[in-house]
Amino acid sequence: MRGTCGITLGIVAVLLAGMQTAGAADDVVTVTATGNGTDHDTALKDALRNALEQGAGVDIFNKSKTENFELVRDTILTRAEGLVRKYDILKEGDAAGDLYFCDIRAEVSRDPVAREWGEVQNLLLQLGNPKITVFIAETIDGQPSTSSILESKIEKRLLEVGFQVYSRTQLDAIKAKEVDDAIRRGDQGKVQAWAKRFATQIFITGHANANQAELKMLHGSPFAFYNCDVQAKTYYTDTGKLLDSSSKAVTRGGARGENRFSPQAGKMAFEQAAPHLIDEMYEMVMKNWAYEISFGGHIDLEVSGVPDAGESLDLEDQLAEIEGVEAVNSEYGQDGLTFYRIRAKITGKDLGKRIRKGALKSKLKILDYSLNRVQAKWIGK
Repeated sequence: MRGTCGITLGIVAVLLAGMQTAGAADDVVTVTATGNGTDHDTALKDALRNALEQGAGVDIFNKSKTENFELVRDTILTRAEGLVRKYDILKEGDAAGDLYFCDIRAEVSRDPVAREWGEVQNLLLQLGNPKITVFIAETIDGQPSTSSILESKIEKRLLEVGFQVYSRTQLDAIKAKEVDDAIRRGDQGKVQAWAKRFATQIFITGHANANQAELKMLHGSPFAFYNCDVQAKTYYTDTGKLLDSSSKAVTRGGARGENRFSPQAGKMAFEQAAPHLIDEMYEMVMKNWAYEISFGGHIDLEVSGVPDAGESLDLEDQLAEIEGVEAVNSEYGQDGLTFYRIRAKITGKDLGKRIRKGALKSKLKILDYSLNRVQAKWIGK
């Protein structure tokens, strides 16, 4: 009897193990995908994103009809390197249009993608869609343009995905000129101050210059050609931390005309520079946005009047216990001014609320707050 029971239990165990293995196997999909980019790394990243969308997209992406679908999808695709189980490069090399291609075979597990989808949606409900400001100044033959082609194209790309975008078009003419002047002087502090007025998390600033290159005949007609160079940088608005620096060295654009001076040719040069620059900047913005909601964004907490280093350390431990706070590092300075660098999945406003309602209410008085920065004063005894 005992032998029979033991055999029966053994058979059941084997069957259960087989069912678990089958379930795990059913979750994994093997796909082949192609990616394109300017080099090996960008082509491989594109291939991984395409593999993830193929492997998990039918079951997950295509079934979701959420309001911020594009933003959730692109956030998850940004994490493709961590979500694809493993991959092999089948073939890679040069492609048409000065591009590089990469073919891969990859294993994609659906369950982690489904969990990521739910996590990103929940965080968007808490934090709201990300806000971003774009300021790109353009000049043609040294003369400032009244509108910015690159600025508009970057804004359009971000709006299509689900970002809340603010730009110079929402400022009056005088303020817009002040922003342009600040960009050309390299006064990032002034540009940052304007970005803060929109309460945005990230701001992009830069300048593009188009200048006469040559006048040449094409198919029997004269064309004016302009060369364009572009530089743009991406920052966290509250802290001013540089996230990315992108540039496009020389791009040429032309327009039909008999004179070397041709604003239209200058605009065409901007148009030619736009695709590469936008793709590069968009990838960096999404990468930092995905990092912020995955591992927690950063909040700078500045506390004045902390009596001594010991209290500063105790305050660090208490801040780490607040719900939504992932990690805290502190720096005790002169006159009791202490800086806390906090990684958290909440905003600066939320942190301020939790300080006021929690155990630290008797020690700290909130003086000011923004999305990623809080100022407070020590009132404890």
